[in-house]
Amino acid sequence: MTVTSQSSYQSTLPYQKSATWQDYLKYRDNPEPEETHYQLFFYLDQLIVNDIGREGMNHAMFRNLITIVLGIWSLQFPEREFTFLGNCLIENPETAASAPDLVLYIGKNVPSSQQEEIPYINLNQWRVPDLVGEVSDITLAIDLDEKKKLYAALKIPEYWVISIRAKQVLMFILQENGKYLESDSSQALTGLKVELLNQTLDQLDQGETGQATRWFYQQIQKNTSEEIS
Repeated sequence: MTVTSQSSYQSTLPYQKSATWQDYLKYRDNPEPEETHYQLFFYLDQLIVNDIGREGMNHAMFRNLITIVLGIWSLQFPEREFTFLGNCLIENPETAASAPDLVLYIGKNVPSSQQEEIPYINLNQWRVPDLVGEVSDITLAIDLDEKKKLYAALKIPEYWVISIRAKQVLMFILQENGKYLESDSSQALTGLKVELLNQTLDQLDQGETGQATRWFYQQIQKNTSEEIS
C-alpha cells in the first residue's frame, strides 16, 4: 500500500531508522494530503521509508509484466482461484509490516475490504499470502536482507526478488527451519520455472511489454502442444 504525506523527508533513497510500532503508525495513518508517496517497512524495531515519488518507468514495466505473465500462467488452472493484491500493506500488528510489489493468494479465504474496514491486510484476521515479491533496483540489498527475513518470519511460503538491472528472478521457498532456500521453480505456481521468467524478462530488450507477454504466452502454448503430442 502506498501512503501519501507531506513529510519533510524528500530523498528518493530508502530511509532507515530505529523506531517503534507507534512511529510506524504515524507514517501509516498520516492524514495529510498527498505530496510525498512512500512505501513502509517495519521489522525488529527498524522502520524503512522508501520515498517512491512517481514510480519509475522500469519499475512499473517489470512489476506489470510479472503480474501479467502470472495471470496468463493462472489460466492453465481454471479450477483454482488466483487473487493479486500487489502493493497492499501487510501487517502483523506490533511486530511487522511491509507492502510487497507482488502479493498472490491462491484459493479461498482471501482478504476482502468493506468501506468500514481497514484498507490493509491484518494477519491476525487473514492467512498469509501464498507468494509475495519485490521488484528491485536501488532496494535490492534491502529486499535480499531485511525484507527476506521479514517474510520468512511471517511464514510466507514463497518469496521472489525481481532484479531490474540483472533482468533476473530469484525464487525462495520457505523451509521447515523457517529460512528461505533458493529454488529454480515455483511451489505456489506449479511447473513455473525461473528460467522461463528470466527469458521473458530478456524480451524487454525489445522495449515493450507486449512483445514479452506474447513470447511468454507462445512458450506456454508450445509446451502444452508438446505434452499433448
